[in-house]
Amino acid sequence: MPRTPARTVLVPALCAVALLSAAACSAAGPGGTAGAARPPAARAPQTPAAAPTLTEAQARAALIGESDLGEAWAPTGGFATWRDSMLKAGTGSGACRRLLDALYTEDFFGPDATTRASVGLDDAVDGAQLRFQVVAHRPAAVDRTLAWLGGLPGSCGQFTATARGGPMAVRVEAAQLPEAGDARQGLRIVLSAVSEYQDAPVLTLDVAAVRVGDDAITVTNGSLGAVPSDATWTAVETGARRLEEIRKRGRAAV
Repeated sequence: MPRTPARTVLVPALCAVALLSAAACSAAGPGGTAGAARPPAARAPQTPAAAPTLTEAQARAALIGESDLGEAWAPTGGFATWRDSMLKAGTGSGACRRLLDALYTEDFFGPDATTRASVGLDDAVDGAQLRFQVVAHRPAAVDRTLAWLGGLPGSCGQFTATARGGPMAVRVEAAQLPEAGDARQGLRIVLSAVSEYQDAPVLTLDVAAVRVGDDAITVTNGSLGAVPSDATWTAVETGARRLEEIRKRGRAAV
């Protein structure tokens, strides 16, 4: 904040002594001698106010909806059954365990991040479930998460996990995303139940995280059948653009 100009120091009560005139009191400076008043201290340069964080209403306005994805999509009817049977899993590798935990909780940025708004959508045709979140976090922390996600195809490209339904083979690959936001990272993750039967379940998940200024969006899109990648792409592109517009309107209102 700008500093208040330095005030001229008042002469002590000696000025009230009868030997000094009232004129001497008014002319005396900080040292008690007569003279011109000192100029006020120079003001510190003002810094522009930081852009306000999104309100809850603004965050909700940045969400996507079923109309953005097409006729097959509708508000979710609840968590898919594969969430607990395949995503609630563990593995011996700490880095890969962190990925599994993030997939299950849908929390990729850690406890310091705040989910401002979220929406779940279901695809009645392919049986996919998509979740879109608007997250508030420090940009540097978001970029660290994006770097972590980007390194997973190398550190956890293939590993074995164990879920309630038994062992699974997990494959992690980089996935292309539209040029949305300020920084982004996409993954495609395939979890295949290890079984002697050919119809063992295979869960495919698209994961996307995008930083937009001081905020971020995340998208998870999963299915035991075909995953509509165009829905992931649209959610990222539309959601990031909508969040950018909301942020610009918010700054203009300051």
